[in-house]
Amino acid sequence: MVGSQPLGGLIDSVIDEALGRDTIVGAVVLVRQDGDLVYERAAGYADREAGTRTTIRTVFRLASLTKPLVAATALGLVERGLWGLDDPVIAFLPEFRPVVEDGTAPTITIRHLLTHTAGFGYPEAPDLPQALDAVPPGERYWAAGVSNGLDQPGLPMQEELRRIASVPLYFRPGSGWRYGLAMDVLGAAIAAARGGSLGDAVAEFVTGPLSMTDTTFSLADRSRLAVAYADGAPRATRMTDPQIIQGLQFSPGRVFDARSFHSGGAGIVGTAPDFMTFLEAIRGGGAPILTPEVVRAASANQVGSLRVEDPGWGFGLLSAVLVDPLAGSTPHRLGTLSWGGVYGHQGFVDPVLGLSAIICTNTAVEGCMGQFPIDVRDAIYAGLT
Repeated sequence: MVGSQPLGGLIDSVIDEALGRDTIVGAVVLVRQDGDLVYERAAGYADREAGTRTTIRTVFRLASLTKPLVAATALGLVERGLWGLDDPVIAFLPEFRPVVEDGTAPTITIRHLLTHTAGFGYPEAPDLPQALDAVPPGERYWAAGVSNGLDQPGLPMQEELRRIASVPLYFRPGSGWRYGLAMDVLGAAIAAARGGSLGDAVAEFVTGPLSMTDTTFSLADRSRLAVAYADGAPRATRMTDPQIIQGLQFSPGRVFDARSFHSGGAGIVGTAPDFMTFLEAIRGGGAPILTPEVVRAASANQVGSLRVEDPGWGFGLLSAVLVDPLAGSTPHRLGTLSWGGVYGHQGFVDPVLGLSAIICTNTAVEGCMGQFPIDVRDAIYAGLT
């Protein structure tokens, strides 16, 4: 463990309390300020039942922490002249033509995919059986068998794209914002534009140059992978396969099936130190993967006044972007970039204070959307400001 008072004591208290209540099973927390490591700790269990402790190099299913890595890959293609942000997706996926409710197929661009303004959502498990034409698109995705990138081991990308396109978009591209399947579509487009697999492209443009050797769509050493746990009362429970949590279906075994499509939204596994390397590259201006000009544009709000899920936040080309700290009720400074992963992760870059932080847990969804990442965030700011 690395950490100094008062920062170390504050974060330690949050971690110890969560572990004591069994709301979190295992965690790795890293914090850097102006490039210096100011906190590092691995705690709890990678496999509680086997008694395997979490280590700094424990591998986690990254879920949506995949998205910024794939977004950075897409921006790398822009820098190489392989495509432009306003190129239509059908130039790379000619058979992929989703429609809106009136049956017309609008133009979807690479920019729409990166900013989640293309009109896609995520599959949502229905609470009650309903007529298909009476349910929202999220439940229609479910009825059509669309994967969220976390489930359905062995599903190929071509079939996933067919299923996505069979469901009407939530809105015309550019007219709204909704978090969803856009990054999976982007991943397929990247593979088509570059040739080869999405994993090959991510390795070429991001993880290779950054020496993120533990970050991949495949898994060489299963013994390092943390077991996935689900929220439970009174304690988190070992995740079944599949399991539905808050409307999302998880299949922890998906990563072991090489036939599974490379999900640009949720398919990568990796470690906290690797992801910190990525965060620091973005905080430092992008080298060696992107130019400062591209990072500046990617770090700015690109969706104007469109409403995103959380008050005070907009969305750039890599992540959520804080546009109003007061409305967001957060100690983050203006311009903070934020990432989450529903298997149990949160990360951010605060450019004003020079902060990069990554919180990885093996507990869904508490480690991503529960009190734990909020309390760790608040401890970081209390200890450093």
